[in-house]
This record gives sequence, structure tokens and C-alpha cells, in this order.
Amino acid sequence: MKKLVALLGVLLLTILAACGSDTEGEIDTIVLGDAGWDSIRVHNSIAQTIMEEGFGYDTEVTSGSTAATVQGHRDGDINVYMEIWTDNIKEVYEEATEAGDFETVSVNFDDNNQGLYVPTYVIEGDPERGIEPMAPELRTVEDLKKYPEVFEDPEDPGRGRIINAPSGWAVAETIDEKFEVYGLDETMNNFMPGSDSAAVADLVDAYEAGRAWVGYYWSPTLVTAKYDLTLLEEPEYDEEIWNETRGTEFPPNDVVVTVHKDFPEQAPDVYEFLQNYETSSELTEEALVYMDENDAEPEEAAKWWMEEHEDIWTSWVSEDIAEKVKDALN
Repeated sequence: MKKLVALLGVLLLTILAACGSDTEGEIDTIVLGDAGWDSIRVHNSIAQTIMEEGFGYDTEVTSGSTAATVQGHRDGDINVYMEIWTDNIKEVYEEATEAGDFETVSVNFDDNNQGLYVPTYVIEGDPERGIEPMAPELRTVEDLKKYPEVFEDPEDPGRGRIINAPSGWAVAETIDEKFEVYGLDETMNNFMPGSDSAAVADLVDAYEAGRAWVGYYWSPTLVTAKYDLTLLEEPEYDEEIWNETRGTEFPPNDVVVTVHKDFPEQAPDVYEFLQNYETSSELTEEALVYMDENDAEPEEAAKWWMEEHEDIWTSWVSEDIAEKVKDALN
């Protein structure tokens, strides 16, 4: 009987050890997070191609809201996150990093912008389209209050309209505060669209008609890549002023690649590759434009991008891994 109990004990320990190996040891399938925008899908596809063809891993993608996928990342259900916009989820990002739930391994890109944009022809005109400058002295966000007639609200003649971020977005509250600190509400209305697509449709309609438009947007996106827009200036970022009134340009917003805390041991070779992953807003927008012009999926854009920029992605991995990936692409 004692021998039987001892044998069962050994078997139980073996089973537990095996379970522990599955969750904390090496893995066969790498799960990436998709929070719903095209640029993260392109970067996921680039990384997946290298993980699968170069390193021999299977990959999967878990889609959901930013909040849901970041929580899944903290819990270990998502191994890799190719685009965490650090300032947009600052509190959660800092909390998760300090708790050691996930690790930042590289900066994907840090040259992105956000704020209030106008079509460049509003300031400079466009001779080819027969458009005269509408507000040639417009430079800053605060200047906007001088031009209600240029950006006239069609539903409130005599006052201008600024397109805010969609209702429900955290950044919409920031634009609200900027309205107050710059005195924009003296002459301008603060209009919140119901969705990002509604804001884009409003911009495209105005742009194609050569009308004035001003509103919130960010890069890298297809919108900022496809249309000639000018980001209006604000005072240089100052953390104290920003925290008090939001009366400066937006703070730096590094867009980083992160991995779950267990990942360095689960896939050390891929972990090393991801430490080298670095692009830019301009490089990202090239893929987004390709998607638009060719009605392509992110996976197709990623393949095109890798063929166009072989010198970049091959620098992230060893020569033998690069050769495997190139063979697969060809």
C-alpha cells in the first residue's frame, strides 16, 4: 500500500511538472494581440512571417478592444503586443510594467503625432486645384479662434466647428480641456463625431470639395499618409503644464513592442528578434497606403513591405533566419 501511495505521489508530481512546463517553459504557438487598427495588423503580420518562416513557431492572433487585449497580455493569454501606445494607456502601462506583468522590449516607432489638423491648402492654397489660401496666418491651435468664418459650423452660422475625437475616446476629454485653455469656445463649437469613420468621412468630403476643415487626428494612419494635412502648433510639451491644463502639445507617445513576463524563457530566440524590431511612422504609413491603393489585406501589405524593405527587417535577425524568411517570401 505504501508503495502504491508513493507511486501515485511520483505520478502526481510528474503531471504537475508537465503542466508547469506547458505554461512556463517553451511554447509552440505564439499569440499576438490585435486591438483593432490597421497598423497593428500590419506589424503583427510582419512579425508572424518571421516567427513562422524563420523560427518555426505557429502563431495566432487574439482580437479585442485595447482594454481587453492589454489585460489578456498581462494575464499571459497574449504573448506579444506589437503596438502599445504608451501615453494613451499611461496608467495601465505603468502599472503593468512596474508589476512585471509584461516587459517592453523595443520601440516600434516614436515619431508619431496627434492633435488638431487642417488641410494644408487652408494655409497655403493649392494652385493646381484653384484653391486660394483661406487662413494664411494660421499657425497654432489658439489661432483657430480668429477664423470662425473659415471653419463655419453649417448648423450654427457665425461660429466655427472643430471636429473632436469620437465620443467615448479618452482623448476627447483632452480636446475639451484645450478648448478651454486656448479660449476656442469663444468663437468655435466643439463637435464630437459618433465614430472614427464619421470623422474621416467628414474630412474626405471637405478635402475633395476643397473646403476648410479642422479636427483631431493622429499618425501613422492612412488619413495622414494619403492627404496633405498640417498639424497646428502648440507650446512645447511641459509635463507640469500638461498635467494642470493640457495647454501644450501632446506628450511623447512611444509606440512599443512588449512581451509577457514568461516569454523570454518560452521563446528566447523570438524574444531576441523582437528586441531589434524598429520601424517609423513613415514606414508604417507606406504599408497602409499600399493597402488602400491595392485593396489589400494587412497580410498582403506586410509581404509587400518586407519585399520593399529587406534591408530593414533582415537587420533584426541572423543571416540564416533571414535566408529562411526570404525563401518563404519568394
